[in-house]
Amino acid sequence: MRARSIGAAAATALALVAARDLIQKKHALLRNFPVVGHARYLLETIGPELRQYIVTSNEEERPFSRDQRAWIYASAKEENNYFGFGTETDVEHVQGHAYVKQRTFAATLPDAHDPQAPLPSAKVLGGPRGRAKAFRPASVVNVSAMSFGSLSGAAITALNQGAALAGTMHNTGEGGLSPYHRNGGDLVLQIGTGYFGCRDEDGGFNLGKLKDVVAGAPVKAIEIKLSQGAKPGLGGMLPGAKVTEEIAGIRGIPPGKDCASPSRHTAFSDVDSMLDFVELLATETGLPVGVKSAVGDMAFWQELATLMARGDRGVDFVTIDGGEGGTGAAPRIFADSVALPFRMGFSRVYGTFAELGLTDAVTFIGSGKLGLPENATVAFALGADMVNVAREAMMSIGCIQSQKCHTDRCPTGIATQNPWLARGLDPASKATRAAVYLRTLRRELIKVSSAVGVAHPALITANDIEIMNGDYEARTLAGVYDYKDGWGELGPHLADEITALITTDPASAQKPAV
Repeated sequence: MRARSIGAAAATALALVAARDLIQKKHALLRNFPVVGHARYLLETIGPELRQYIVTSNEEERPFSRDQRAWIYASAKEENNYFGFGTETDVEHVQGHAYVKQRTFAATLPDAHDPQAPLPSAKVLGGPRGRAKAFRPASVVNVSAMSFGSLSGAAITALNQGAALAGTMHNTGEGGLSPYHRNGGDLVLQIGTGYFGCRDEDGGFNLGKLKDVVAGAPVKAIEIKLSQGAKPGLGGMLPGAKVTEEIAGIRGIPPGKDCASPSRHTAFSDVDSMLDFVELLATETGLPVGVKSAVGDMAFWQELATLMARGDRGVDFVTIDGGEGGTGAAPRIFADSVALPFRMGFSRVYGTFAELGLTDAVTFIGSGKLGLPENATVAFALGADMVNVAREAMMSIGCIQSQKCHTDRCPTGIATQNPWLARGLDPASKATRAAVYLRTLRRELIKVSSAVGVAHPALITANDIEIMNGDYEARTLAGVYDYKDGWGELGPHLADEITALITTDPASAQKPAV
């Protein structure tokens, strides 16, 4: 009797669905194929998951392949992150694949397997320009800009605690400095076009508020965001429904109202006035000040380098974001086709400064899928001094690449403000995983450096890597990107200094030397 009742109820439900499908006018498929047509929409909904786990090969999926994600997950959990039985890459045919050329003999090198090994920057941030609070970053791997609002408070907490445990810096993102950023990690304070946390009532920049923020937190540097890889040249919008009282208070905006980030800054209007703004911030705070940007038109970079060559004004660091970057939600055209990919964009900017002999006076930071050892190694060979990791850091605390960041329905509680979803993320345990991942990436970079025969990844050159450019053919990285002799390399004094620091007194490399 009970089974008959259940069957009748199910038949009634299907009849109601069929009736609704036949009456509605929104979907022709459902009018023509009532009930069964829903199977198509179900498969479309779970298509990404089916491709992720069943359809695609280990190296095929994008943005991150299954092998890449597996390496990050294993590294974060302190599991075996080795791969057995050889590579799955078609080594002689994969266009653009990078090959590192190891050396047979080398000088004394640091222990390549020490998980606690320090790996400081080869340059003192702000040192060449004499900033009052110049320092040597303790880690060449740091956590990239991801705002509270874009990520949940639990996710920001986990990343900041993880940064503290690993001895790295954590970029606040343009959403302002939240309580979740105050969990022990050193900070890079990012200032975007909305000036969140340091703005006046009209949305303009407020120096007094900036100084208050800097004075009350462990801010080590200031980054002026000009654009990002996800949506360069495009402003952002945080819908009013997401502007909670907490977010409104942190950003200095009215709660419950749409929050628009302009596409351009109002505190300056050209390179000349931007440099004046940089020097104002550096003078008033004593901190190193830099800019972050994706790379498009090169006129900006050429003018910046030309004005800096005079010696009186300049940025302390340049963060280059690849057009393939993607923690921010963006229109498809911007994600796919606006701004140059990292390697191309970075090499052009670096070359612009190299032509004028300025590369030793600027710290170059790369971002855009550089949280993988092979990509980071190429970045260092091109001239990067540090790398920032974003999506890889998210994966270390549980991101499964569901690609729902823009929907506020992130299933792992990372890219959402939904309290029920965010509660699933335990900051304490995930902080440990973030720290282990960051340390592991540094250790992998030490291993690669040792294979090349140098003490530090910044000493890997563009001639130490070859790029496949066709069947059975490869060119050096220097040849691919038209690097001249010496480009991508540290000056002799910097190279000697970092080699001595790493090989003769490793413990001192952990100290924030000025």
